[in-house]
Amino acid sequence: MASIPVLPLLLLFLLPVYANAQQNQSNLILLGSSLSPNANRTSWLSPSGLFAFGFYPQDDGFAIGIWLVNQTEKTIIWTANRDDPPVSSNATLNFTIDGKLLLRTEQGRELSIIDVNQDDGPATSAAMLDSGNFVLYKNHSNVIFWDSFDFPTDTIIGGQNISSGNNLVSSVSISDHSRGSYSLNMQIDGNLVAYPVNSSVDSKDAYWSSDTYNGGYYGQLTLTRLGVLFLPGRFGGRILANGSYPDKNGTTIYRATLDADGIFRLYLHHFKSDNSSSMLTKWSALQNQCEVNGFCGLNSYCSGMGSKADCNCYPGFDFINTSNKFLGCYHNFSEDDCRRSKDPAMLYNVTSLENIVLRSNFPYSVKPMTKENCGQFCLEDCNCGAVSYTDSNCRKYKLPLTYGRINVNESAATFFKLKRIHSTQIPELFIGSKRSLILILSVSLGTVSCLCLVLATSSFFVYRQKLVRYRKLSENVNLGLAEEFTLRLFSYNELESATDGFKEEIGRGSYGVVYKGITSSGGKTIAVKRLEKAVEEGEREFQAEITVIARTHHKNLVRVLGFCIEGSRKLLVYEYINNGSLADLIFKAERPPNWKERIRIALDVARGLLYLHEEGEVCIIHCNIKPQNILMDDNWMAKISDFGFAKLLIPNQSRATTDAEGRSAYLAPEWEKNSMNISVKTDIYSFGVVLLEIVCCRRSIELNVSTADEIVLTDWVYNCVAAGELQRLVVVEDENVDFRKLERTVKVGLWCVQEDPALRPSIKNVILMLEGKIDIPVPPSPVLCIAVS
Repeated sequence: MASIPVLPLLLLFLLPVYANAQQNQSNLILLGSSLSPNANRTSWLSPSGLFAFGFYPQDDGFAIGIWLVNQTEKTIIWTANRDDPPVSSNATLNFTIDGKLLLRTEQGRELSIIDVNQDDGPATSAAMLDSGNFVLYKNHSNVIFWDSFDFPTDTIIGGQNISSGNNLVSSVSISDHSRGSYSLNMQIDGNLVAYPVNSSVDSKDAYWSSDTYNGGYYGQLTLTRLGVLFLPGRFGGRILANGSYPDKNGTTIYRATLDADGIFRLYLHHFKSDNSSSMLTKWSALQNQCEVNGFCGLNSYCSGMGSKADCNCYPGFDFINTSNKFLGCYHNFSEDDCRRSKDPAMLYNVTSLENIVLRSNFPYSVKPMTKENCGQFCLEDCNCGAVSYTDSNCRKYKLPLTYGRINVNESAATFFKLKRIHSTQIPELFIGSKRSLILILSVSLGTVSCLCLVLATSSFFVYRQKLVRYRKLSENVNLGLAEEFTLRLFSYNELESATDGFKEEIGRGSYGVVYKGITSSGGKTIAVKRLEKAVEEGEREFQAEITVIARTHHKNLVRVLGFCIEGSRKLLVYEYINNGSLADLIFKAERPPNWKERIRIALDVARGLLYLHEEGEVCIIHCNIKPQNILMDDNWMAKISDFGFAKLLIPNQSRATTDAEGRSAYLAPEWEKNSMNISVKTDIYSFGVVLLEIVCCRRSIELNVSTADEIVLTDWVYNCVAAGELQRLVVVEDENVDFRKLERTVKVGLWCVQEDPALRPSIKNVILMLEGKIDIPVPPSPVLCIAVS
């Protein structure tokens, strides 16, 4: 650490003297003054004329700020209300007689430009100082009680500092000075650190640091009027840059700016006596643009050196917008194919990139293996987006991939999935004559014709045999079930008539399509589900499952009224629920239910699951808990539907099915690993995802979010709990949120979505925890509990 010379320290003590001295030179702005883009006066100048405060052009309108005047293009150093849209040329800035700076827009709205403590009394005058500081005075005593130096945007000027807890936020671009993508934070520990905006402000997100720790000394970054940028500390300090300029002919002004590209730089502006000016870059925190985290968007990586950086998609990804590569990339194939496949490794192959660094992503699995096996390690896992091989270990990463860049000094090899192109290769036929070719074609066509004839004959006899068996089974079922069940036995024609030929579709799920109907006797509205994926050779199994469903009655389960089995036609008749699904209520409604109603709905679902798991005659594992399968009755009570069907699907289909409503987001990890491990804890995982969706009123996977940390709901909720930021989880419109109950609810959800089924609570304990009857320990991260070997 460099020691601090005496001169810069002395200058620090002289800064207040210099600032106070300027007030005698400044042109006072009196009460009642005003500015407007259309008026003769658009700004207030400092005494030297080098700085101005007022309206400057931005986009198609005007913004209010401070800038350097004698420049070919304005250099903006401060902006008021920087995230507000530009105003029209008819706007007016008034320094009112009651001491307020108010912006009046063309629409007549009045907005305060400066937020001051009214207890200090009104301002009596204002001034634009030669230091670049805009100040308000009170009580006609030239006592400053507000100044722009205390509220920097992306820039500090010589004589200005930023203290612990404050930060600089970059602008979007040179022409747009609203908040951009990067933040420079002066931390309490004395370390000056740069992060992407909306990141977790964790060490993994930081891309530049001053590496200064002051041992409890109050942190502060100072830029002197002589161009020394340094951090004072208890044991000296550290000079970051010394921009001293030897040419004394004219005026020099220094500014340090966190530029739109995320790099912190020190500039010198030299104003000569002949009114010419120049600008020099005296220091830059980073020399390589690719070192800035977030310079390239999700699923892309940065390449190049210095300022010549470019963004590239990883193999298997395409740009979201080819005209703006900084927005990132997306997968150019669907992951649903992977989850539906019995052998996912057959769908893809891998390609590798060398020297790729994934700076932010943490691997969710690490195993020692050879480099040749590392790519295959990812092919067999549908959750895997990429694998990196370093130090004889293979590391798996989920999507999206963040902060990727090329580093020639990094020896890692990173593997990415590519969609396999299936092609039938026809071997070359080396034919000596046309006669040989005709002979080969004749034999081939004859063989194919014989095979087709054999298949057609065998299919005819098999069909006749099955038709006879179906008729016998249907007769037995119709007789047996009618005596045993309390359900009504419908004929297919009766249900076809009730639904007007299956005309009005009201739902579609993993097991079939649901239609609205009206019974001919009594005119009762019903819902008819026509099963499309039932096993053709499992009529007795189907009868057994219908027996179980018929005996299952609970207020939080959709009631089954009847059924139809005629050969291969299998239909179920339900009570009609006319208030739609939970998905409609929390994802699509203009105003979702309030906090208390959402907690009540969550308990309704939990009590329905408790009956299925523990209170019925037999234990029923639902295997498809999601908001689309939770219906709301006339009293807005939640009722679970589609229970008891898991055993009716074609073998292995239940594991591979991912319907249009996104069932895969609710599947427990063990579902894809081994169907023999399916248990009630599989439903607990799905319930945990639904519970967190009910709390946050958003889907478990949401791409339209402000930061990558929020895409996966379970990860975002855990990070908010760990950071003590529960208020981010509930919508602003929520009133009377009990934050103790909110914390308890999200902890229950996080326990439910643990990777290890043994860590998930039973549904009975879930209800007791939600009701506050038993204590809830702090849950571990759902990702961290994956075994790393």
